[in-house]
Amino acid sequence: MRPRRPSPLGGTRPTRQDLARFASTAPEELDDVLPEPGAPLRLLIVGINPGLWTAAVNAPFAHPGNRFWPSLHRAGILPRTIDASCGLSPADEQEILSRGIGMTNIVPRPTARADELSREELRAGGEALVRRVQELAPRAVAIAGITAYRTAFSRPRARMGRQDAGEVPGWPEGTALWVVPQPSGLNAHETVDSLAARWREVWTSPEIMGP
Repeated sequence: MRPRRPSPLGGTRPTRQDLARFASTAPEELDDVLPEPGAPLRLLIVGINPGLWTAAVNAPFAHPGNRFWPSLHRAGILPRTIDASCGLSPADEQEILSRGIGMTNIVPRPTARADELSREELRAGGEALVRRVQELAPRAVAIAGITAYRTAFSRPRARMGRQDAGEVPGWPEGTALWVVPQPSGLNAHETVDSLAARWREVWTSPEIMGP
């Protein structure tokens, strides 16, 4: 596994021209946040796909309007709110990894909106995620986005919260599966407080808090 690279913009926020350019960035150029092989992974957080801002600065949930980082802090998962809008610093990354948290996406292709993804992309991404979970063996996985989860795993009636992982073909025993709301500012149904409550439920589950 290669080390994560710093923001290609050198620590500055992207311009509109930058965002347009990253709309066509090759998906393999985006880096996950993952521990070294063999290091414990308590929770793997899975986004739908990178937004253009995230792609531009090579950092998860990087758009300033995204409530992801404030909600993790308010839930007590992180000791502070990380500002990823210009990229993740080494200290930011270490803060995340020291808590046993990793981050990836269902689909690697960046888009301005998640609804630009095709059904085929989401289903292929779901299959790839199952293989990734088999390899990484986290205690729990939390997917941020119920609509994408329903499509990716052919579970049209799924609801928020803990899922029956046995309904997902190939899902490894011993890894709990959760779905939480999409934290994007475009999701008007959620607030930082409501998102934090969902994350707190995941983080305090027996699988994560156990020895």
